[in-house]
Amino acid sequence: MSDGFKLEMVRNIGIIAHIDAGKTTVTERLLYYTGRTYKIGDVDDGTTVTDWMDLERERGITITAAATTCYWKDHRINIIDTPGHVDFTAEVERSLRVLDGGVVVFDAVAGVQPQSETVWRQANKYRVPRICFVNKMDRVGANFNRTIEMIRKVLGAKPLAIQLPLGEEKSHEGMIDLIENKAWVFSEDADTPPVELPIPQAYVRRAREQRDWLVEKLAEEDDGLMHVYLEGHAASPADVKAALRRATLAGKVVPVLCGTALKNKGIQHLLDAIVNYLPSPLDVPAVEGTEPETGEKLSRPAQEEAPFSALAFKVVSDPFVGRLVYLRVYSGRAESGTRLLNSARNQKERLGRLLRMHANHREEIGVASAGDIVAAVGLKSTLTGDTLCAPEAPILLEAISFPEPVVSVAVEPRSKADQDRIGEALQKLTEEDPTFQTYYDEETGQTIISGMGELHLEVLLERMRREFKVETKTGKPQVAYKETITESARAEGRFIKQFGGRGQYGHVVIEVQPGERGSGFVFVDKIKQGVIPKEYIPAARAGIEEALHRGVLANYPLVDVKVTLLDGSYHDVDSSDMAFKMAGSLALKEAVRRAKPTLLEPIMKLEVFTPEQFLGDILGDLDGRRARIEDIGSQEDYREIRAYVPLGETFGYATVLRSLSQGKATHSMEFHHYEEVPPSLLEQITLRAKGRVI
Repeated sequence: MSDGFKLEMVRNIGIIAHIDAGKTTVTERLLYYTGRTYKIGDVDDGTTVTDWMDLERERGITITAAATTCYWKDHRINIIDTPGHVDFTAEVERSLRVLDGGVVVFDAVAGVQPQSETVWRQANKYRVPRICFVNKMDRVGANFNRTIEMIRKVLGAKPLAIQLPLGEEKSHEGMIDLIENKAWVFSEDADTPPVELPIPQAYVRRAREQRDWLVEKLAEEDDGLMHVYLEGHAASPADVKAALRRATLAGKVVPVLCGTALKNKGIQHLLDAIVNYLPSPLDVPAVEGTEPETGEKLSRPAQEEAPFSALAFKVVSDPFVGRLVYLRVYSGRAESGTRLLNSARNQKERLGRLLRMHANHREEIGVASAGDIVAAVGLKSTLTGDTLCAPEAPILLEAISFPEPVVSVAVEPRSKADQDRIGEALQKLTEEDPTFQTYYDEETGQTIISGMGELHLEVLLERMRREFKVETKTGKPQVAYKETITESARAEGRFIKQFGGRGQYGHVVIEVQPGERGSGFVFVDKIKQGVIPKEYIPAARAGIEEALHRGVLANYPLVDVKVTLLDGSYHDVDSSDMAFKMAGSLALKEAVRRAKPTLLEPIMKLEVFTPEQFLGDILGDLDGRRARIEDIGSQEDYREIRAYVPLGETFGYATVLRSLSQGKATHSMEFHHYEEVPPSLLEQITLRAKGRVI
């Protein structure tokens, strides 16, 4: 390792959860108790380490994932504190792609919330072992058992409580360690160490039953403990910890702890659990990739002796050091100044200064080794998802996939000076954020920016103003509709021009068919040999793909279309790539017109948490927004509404919900899928998109 730590003593973890569950507060306490910081920051006061941006401190939310490093009991823990708001889900996605383990934080009152489900699915996708921390046990309505039951039912996991809360709500003072059979009482004073006590008499029976249940369930998942269990021996704490580690790394169980981060309760034991149960780089399978030229499958073990490989997972424009690229090093080692290959772009890059990040503070290091998470200066062409590797041993790691943006707004610079700067600002922001897209609309002469939601775009525009000194005027948010087809159709495209000398000749016949939802663009070549020369087929395909960018109804992108190239003709002299590209484009547009095109609209998954007295008014409002109610659950005096609602009907919903509920209801929303626009609204949306509002 670059700082002398053995790989088995390293933990690369992420703190993930729903917004307001307490991730940043937990991270702040982890840093304090490991001695990384000497003063505890507060989210409400804007003094936390990982929420270092001014916007984060003003709004009290995490916007960008921040990396930091701390040390606990001879282990090095690299931590990434991720955002909880769904608009910044890309930060969670790319963090989980490169992390080995996760700490999922839950609010003891709300339990499993919508974004909890999202991050859990993301962790499942990357097979990230995790532990759970049930936070805010001192709040009114806190319920440890209910939260565990929600983890089991809603997330489909197998949670195993390894602690019991010592009191709940106002009486919460500590916890019972079921593995060690001890009780711990905490002081709200951060510098007072926890006090170990015998388990109080009132909890002895319950603690014994819970420990027996823990051992029994763990034995079902671990052969080593099953052997001890069947022989009738009492499972020692060492036996249970070893079995729990094996089962957690295998993804069979999820250990659950409890505490109150704000009141400094339970953090030291959470650190112990991170070290005891989450994987080191050696505990996860060797990273897999392909040989860039041949596509042959390759793997790289987490060893310094192996060829160097790293994945770029984040790009940041730092005002002091310039362009920073965050890297997760999977194998090998590289020093500052090393020449590496960007295998995604087939370009050589020189590794400049190497930095270990502590949020926005930098610590220079000389070497990046297997298991490290570092930031590099000097990588000019490397973007998020690119692979850096040793030139003599090329490998291409799987890139990171991100959701498509669903909300767009038009932006215009306010002055000539802003116009000169806006291009650079947009370029840097799109490099940083893969879910932020921008393009110039030639028809309207406007720059269009797209993102994951209103808050996402609002934050990016504010960053443009503060960081890049660009003032803009913006239009109203617009829905990112898609176009598709509902029937099959054939058409031909002819591009024939004669200029006196050599002309242009391209001719293709294609068939379009509706694809499955989410299938994107599929191209099939059924040209019989000699009808069209092979060298012109890629040009015809390129013309077809280019035409997909602007549909025939309202210029929205065409998706989920299968295109088959059936026939055509060529001219020995006049045919060219350009002619066949134009022919492909013309054929696609004509075929789509004949295939009954329609619009697809983004549908959002909406969850509303409201006091029962406002339920009727909120349901009535949702009915007027074309919402489809899936379920109405209950938690004491509250009702939880789960629904699907078109994105176009949700703009300004936060304000309306506050008005309907006297500010007492909360909601969360995330993109779920696309579906066809109702026929009654199709013409209205199409005309509006063309600038003729009705």
